[in-house]
Amino acid sequence: MTLTKTRTAAASSLAAAGLLLTLAACSTPAANQPSSSAPASSASASASASGSCSNGVQVVVDSGALKQAAADTSVCVPVNGPTAATKVLEEAKVKTEGTTQYPNEVVCRVNGVPAADFDIKHKDGTYREDCSKMPAAFAYWGLWVKPVSGDWAFAQEGLATLQLKPGESFELLFTVDDQPASPAA
Repeated sequence: MTLTKTRTAAASSLAAAGLLLTLAACSTPAANQPSSSAPASSASASASASGSCSNGVQVVVDSGALKQAAADTSVCVPVNGPTAATKVLEEAKVKTEGTTQYPNEVVCRVNGVPAADFDIKHKDGTYREDCSKMPAAFAYWGLWVKPVSGDWAFAQEGLATLQLKPGESFELLFTVDDQPASPAA
């Protein structure tokens, strides 16, 4: 193997490993996970004009570079305290699909996007996501969290263990070739 191929392979491995660690933090067994404190009521559009959701979690789905508006949404989900991200998404009526290899830790599709037959255009050609293993390091759904007073940050846990608090915002953002690099302000 040439030095260039070795470096490319190493970079790809590091990118995949980094994505795995960021998106798919080890989950705890279901019996040990904290229960949700979300009320039984359905999601509500009670966000203020600034987009904040003081009595809940503002959930945003942005198909980003895919430009699949049918998947996009923004809704305020009422919560009383720390609540599992999976429960918040369920209340927001946002459907996620994991991968065969990482069914609960990684997000492969959101509201059916990208579809299995959808060509994702990227700098090296096209790609189709089959959701069998870790999504490509150049085309993936990123999990982002914005605290009550702070900036957007990449989630430090996978979907299976992430807890969200009242006043926070949570975004699922699809990125292709690092674009968009982060959620809009």
